[in-house]
Amino acid sequence: MKILITEFMEVKCVEVLKINFDVTVDHDLSANSNELKKIINKFDALIVRNKTQVKKEVLEKATNLKFIGRLGVGLDNIDTDYCKSNNIYVQPATGMNADSVAEYVINTSLSLLKNLPLMHQETSIGNWPRTSISSKELKGKTIGLLGFGLIAKKVSILAKVFNAKIIAYDPFIDSSVGNKFDVKLLDIKEIFQIADIISIHLPLNANTKNLLNYEVFKKMLKQPIIINSSRGSIINEEDLLRAYDDKLISGFALDVYDNEPVQKTFLNSIKSNTNCILTPHIAGVTEESNTRVSEFIANSVKEFFKL
Repeated sequence: MKILITEFMEVKCVEVLKINFDVTVDHDLSANSNELKKIINKFDALIVRNKTQVKKEVLEKATNLKFIGRLGVGLDNIDTDYCKSNNIYVQPATGMNADSVAEYVINTSLSLLKNLPLMHQETSIGNWPRTSISSKELKGKTIGLLGFGLIAKKVSILAKVFNAKIIAYDPFIDSSVGNKFDVKLLDIKEIFQIADIISIHLPLNANTKNLLNYEVFKKMLKQPIIINSSRGSIINEEDLLRAYDDKLISGFALDVYDNEPVQKTFLNSIKSNTNCILTPHIAGVTEESNTRVSEFIANSVKEFFKL
């Protein structure tokens, strides 16, 4: 059995796979679909993160492929419909980085409530904004979670330590699920009206693309902080900056973007005195989560092939 790994996986887990499999590691293929198409037919399994585009044109060449391991959660870089129709099993590392992402949401919430990006900017150039920039507590604030899967549930648990109130929107679960976590499930329009912080935990699909646009921002009554650690295209980035300039929102943290790496045109549009945090798609990437994700996928491959 042959395995192709196109993105970072813990070395010790790669070595474990080499005991039972013929393993090829080539990170350059993550950005080169043409080369990937040329060799993919040689492999029984493929292991990727989110950069490698495993679309129909690649999968049509993968005549021997039986298993795709996703070192993470989102599957928008994989044509799952094609895989399902052609008996290719797709295994995401569900839940393995949930703690890391949940901590990111709480961390950025606290930082943006305290206006730390602005405090840092001003203090580092010799100003002393002790009274000119306000700061708020997380205690008593309402966090609105768009989506209430595993990560959002962990956010709700952490947020309660700070005595924050949690509400959520998720049309695919019953209210009893929210009750278990003391989280009230509401219509998305109510979330926009009530929340002080809005954190996105939705998959990217036709229904969620550009879900947060300027018309939606205008309906947000409390100038909330926006946090996106899910998928970049769920937010219209141009509308986000316009909403901040128009004081419809009070800050934002982005770990994901419409195009990655983030484009300079977007970065150049952000004014220097913006209360924002930008990170390079690392909310779920910690030393601990990398180990969990890699071990989970390595074990999943072995289990799938009964080795």
